[in-house]
Amino acid sequence: MTLTPDQQQEIEAARAERHQTLRATAPGIEAHLHVAHPVLDHGMVRVVDYMGDDAAIVQAARVSYGRGTKAVQNDEGLIRYLMRHWHSTPFEMCEVKFHVKLPVFVARQWIRHRTANVNEYSARYSILDREFYVPAPEQLAAQSTINNQGRGAALDGDEAQRVLEFLKGDASRAYDHYEAMLGDTAPDGSPQQGLARELARMNLPASIYTQWYWKTDLHNLFHFLRLRADPHAQYEIRVYAEAIARITADWVPLAYKAFADYRLGGASLSATGVAVLKRRLAGEAVTQENSGMSKGEWREFLEVWGE
Repeated sequence: MTLTPDQQQEIEAARAERHQTLRATAPGIEAHLHVAHPVLDHGMVRVVDYMGDDAAIVQAARVSYGRGTKAVQNDEGLIRYLMRHWHSTPFEMCEVKFHVKLPVFVARQWIRHRTANVNEYSARYSILDREFYVPAPEQLAAQSTINNQGRGAALDGDEAQRVLEFLKGDASRAYDHYEAMLGDTAPDGSPQQGLARELARMNLPASIYTQWYWKTDLHNLFHFLRLRADPHAQYEIRVYAEAIARITADWVPLAYKAFADYRLGGASLSATGVAVLKRRLAGEAVTQENSGMSKGEWREFLEVWGE
């Protein structure tokens, strides 16, 4: 991971500041404030600001439900109840803002989570850095034969090396042309006007790095993590989700523990799946053909139930 001198100076200045406050603070995430956690080859995640903690979730729930929470004996039990029964608004009382540096193609996946506030680096205003994501050889894989949007077996050594040379060479040439189009001097040394930044950027590959500030509440952050920290998620976005998950676990440990238990480590069944499970528990030999499930559903059912 690389940071520009300006970014490094901004982080150091932010970490050097100390503020007195009457608002609740969470020691776990305080330790992450303005720390750049490296992701991929040039990317990073850092916490810029946050609001709330486990206590804020409990406080909101008890205000909302009043005497209805008296049966819950402790904060952890209440948080687990809220998670177990898919309550959302108490978790929305916590918010966090991240500064993320990521490849453009990862950003395009990420932005599909529309329940956040995003402000991205403007390539209309500023010139993008010469930084591209180049996968490690072990991350180069063929198209999956069973998943139309996933990877299969890793490429062998010679083919992986050929692909890496394409990726590096194409990205480097595209950036050379980007600089040439922006420049005020033509290749022959004569003066030129140079192309507008907002037009020159369109020639850059999706592997170039961009940056943004991404602010969301805990409920929607958990939804993001449930999808993107899943083992089936694309590797390049999954490593960002995993870095954010580690930070979140330090920020709201009780809520994250419940989330990991009921969402990340849990499983859900359709009505058909429940019926099949009951039949199997009763000793019936159930196959895909007599289950009422499609091949994909049956495969996923067997993955969950350990076959």
